[in-house]
Amino acid sequence: MTIRTNYKLWGIPLLLLAYSACKIPAVAARTENKELPAGFSNHTADSTNAATVAWKDFFTDPYLKNLIDTALQHNQELNITLQEIEIARNEIRARKGEYLPFVQLKAGAGLDKVGRYTNIGAMEEATEIKPGKEMPDPLPDYLLAAQATWEADIWHKLHNAKKAAVARYVSTVEGRNFVLTNLIAEIANSYYELLALDKQLEIVQKNVEIQSNVLRVVRLQKEATRVTELAVRRFQAQLAKTKSLQYNIQQQIAETEYNINFLLGRYPQPIERSSMPAENAVPAVVQTGIPSQLLANRPDIRKAEQELAAAKLDVKVAKARFYPSVGISAAIGYNAFNPSYLLTTPASLIYSLAGELSAPLVNRNAIRADYLNANSRQLQAVYNYERTVLHAFVEVARQVKKIDNLQKSYDLQAEQVQQLSSSVDISDKLFKAAEADYMEVLMTQHDALEAKFELVETQKQRLCAVVNIYEALGGGWQ
Repeated sequence: MTIRTNYKLWGIPLLLLAYSACKIPAVAARTENKELPAGFSNHTADSTNAATVAWKDFFTDPYLKNLIDTALQHNQELNITLQEIEIARNEIRARKGEYLPFVQLKAGAGLDKVGRYTNIGAMEEATEIKPGKEMPDPLPDYLLAAQATWEADIWHKLHNAKKAAVARYVSTVEGRNFVLTNLIAEIANSYYELLALDKQLEIVQKNVEIQSNVLRVVRLQKEATRVTELAVRRFQAQLAKTKSLQYNIQQQIAETEYNINFLLGRYPQPIERSSMPAENAVPAVVQTGIPSQLLANRPDIRKAEQELAAAKLDVKVAKARFYPSVGISAAIGYNAFNPSYLLTTPASLIYSLAGELSAPLVNRNAIRADYLNANSRQLQAVYNYERTVLHAFVEVARQVKKIDNLQKSYDLQAEQVQQLSSSVDISDKLFKAAEADYMEVLMTQHDALEAKFELVETQKQRLCAVVNIYEALGGGWQ
């Protein structure tokens, strides 16, 4: 073979490569923005971060910790997420297997009858065959062989697909952590909601007792003609309204217990719990750390980051499809028309080795569309990552501000409750001494009840705000 002929043979693959490479469409590229402000609100940039505290250390209520521990074992959503992790792990195995040689064993048997008036039949008829040496008719065919095919991953298409599968596997792990963080926060919020409802029910029951005593006094005063029937009716109406609040609260307690049991993956049953904690049970300041720590602590940010990495690899995989692919196939085995000759070596031995170079020439629109779609999905992943980071920062900043304002509001409401509680005692004494109108007593009792309800609600919001900022910082999954 001459040198000139060699150049001709090598020229065809080079032309295929040049044609494929020059037709890759241009796309817009964008890099994700990872810059964050230096701090949250006006807080100092202290690297101490509550997110690094394990949930068993962050929550002190033993009943709450027992509920969370039960949910981590039986919550259906969390278990579904664990199966998604297994699916992603199997996807890695599948992608890894694609760039390894495919080897298979093959065994077969067949029977072939050639017609007399065909080219093979005519040749057999025209050939002089000695007696006993003629070919069997019909002709059996027995095969035992091993076959292998392999695509040379010269453009790293298959390796990048495997790396993308690994990134998506890590993304599912982070998704599980995100579900874990949300689950812990939801259980804690529902638990504190339950404690607040218990406290409100206790307040209502005490008010029912107080108003019942006042109603007896009003009836005695009516008999003494010191008040009219109107006063009695007004106090009766107020007592009925307060009693009705009990059933509304009891219904809310039942619904909250149903919700907690659902999160725990079990059928409804009573929820063991403690009483509403004291006002100093919640820290006034939660260590938020610096904003850049969100990138490492927030599972949803880490998940978005892995999805972005997978999307970038998908672009490389789609781009590699424009280039020629190199395939190698090989086979070795035995083939004979008689089973007794099947393992005869080397007479029945067969083998083959072939290489193939192929490149897309005609139907390139599908490859082009996949490549453009991969780039669009990458841009989506970039925007999703930036949105997730922005949402995380805003969420923490919102909770920081909320905790500050709730603390100030709680202090003022506590003072209001103290003053109104004293006013209720004073109004009762003045009413009994006929120095105050019954409407003053009614209004004072009504205001005191509302103030106590609002104080309990604010206390619950403070507890939930601490839970929410712990979740927003990325705590709970470690």
